[in-house]
Amino acid sequence: MRGEYKVRGGKLVSVDVETDGEVITSARVFGDFFLEPDDALEDIDAALVGQAVGTSAADLAAAVTRRLEGRTVPVRLIGFDARAVAVAVRRALGRATSWDDLTFDVIPPVVLPPVMHVALDEVLPHEVASGARRPLLRIWDWDSPLVVIGSFQSVRNEIDPEGAARHGIGVVRRITGGGAMFMEAGNCITYSLVVPSSLVEGLSFEDAYAYLDDWVMGALAEIGVRARYVPLNDIASEEGKIGGAAQRRFADGVVLHHVTMAYDIDAEKMGEVLRIGKEKLSDKGTRSAAKRVDPMRSQTGMSRGAIIEVFLDHFRGRYATVDSTYTDAELAAARELVATKFGTPEWTGRVP
Repeated sequence: MRGEYKVRGGKLVSVDVETDGEVITSARVFGDFFLEPDDALEDIDAALVGQAVGTSAADLAAAVTRRLEGRTVPVRLIGFDARAVAVAVRRALGRATSWDDLTFDVIPPVVLPPVMHVALDEVLPHEVASGARRPLLRIWDWDSPLVVIGSFQSVRNEIDPEGAARHGIGVVRRITGGGAMFMEAGNCITYSLVVPSSLVEGLSFEDAYAYLDDWVMGALAEIGVRARYVPLNDIASEEGKIGGAAQRRFADGVVLHHVTMAYDIDAEKMGEVLRIGKEKLSDKGTRSAAKRVDPMRSQTGMSRGAIIEVFLDHFRGRYATVDSTYTDAELAAARELVATKFGTPEWTGRVP
């Protein structure tokens, strides 16, 4: 059985393994990486032999590390690490998946109240986990203003109630961590990705963020934006921050990953609604709250709709996809969650 893992910004690691059904009986690691001294490759192979087929990626990586640290001459792994070997092994054993193993539902923009999108981020992961849906990518679209705060943010610390009331902007709390999303019609681009946890098997939280957004880096390059990931969860260009990501890992084996990118935000209004200090503004591409935060519009000269189409086409060209839309049952479940959870003061104010 063969498994492969491409280190982001690094090299390809491949492994051929054989088992007797319970333990690994043979392992051969290879790839375009660098290793010094070269005979350490035999130690990597040997560290894998005898490991139970159900051994976690973390424990496989630890076994490889222990074996290499036991050598008298220090070993240098260049372009890969023990964790990359472990992920490749887990994929070979069928315990982890790669992008090529999956077919994705793609849901283009559907205009809904923004609180419905917050609710769908709870509904859809359970649909994927139950097998009712494929893994999916969906683009948000909305017709009314809203501030979506992170799961652990304080309402009082983030929101100026007088400014929010003056501009008619409500507040909703989402299920993922991270910072506030200032959402008016057409001012940003938000997408949600729901994948099986096995896709990020063995990856650290930091690596998982970058791994799940690798496709959008390619899409940004297509529209002329040279973007990079800034740990833990920010996407930035040479002109400053473009957007941020957030994640939630569910116990039933799926990961929700979503990203919001600024397209053309009224920073003056945002500064009246959010309690934004100079430190927060410093990475948003503006020195004054009177200016607009518009990295996607100014750097590309493209309409928001055109950028979204490039994103969707790039994703479709890169992975196996099926065009889809929300079902009546999913929308009904989301409306119920709005009524019982996301639209209630108890949930929004759970961190006052």
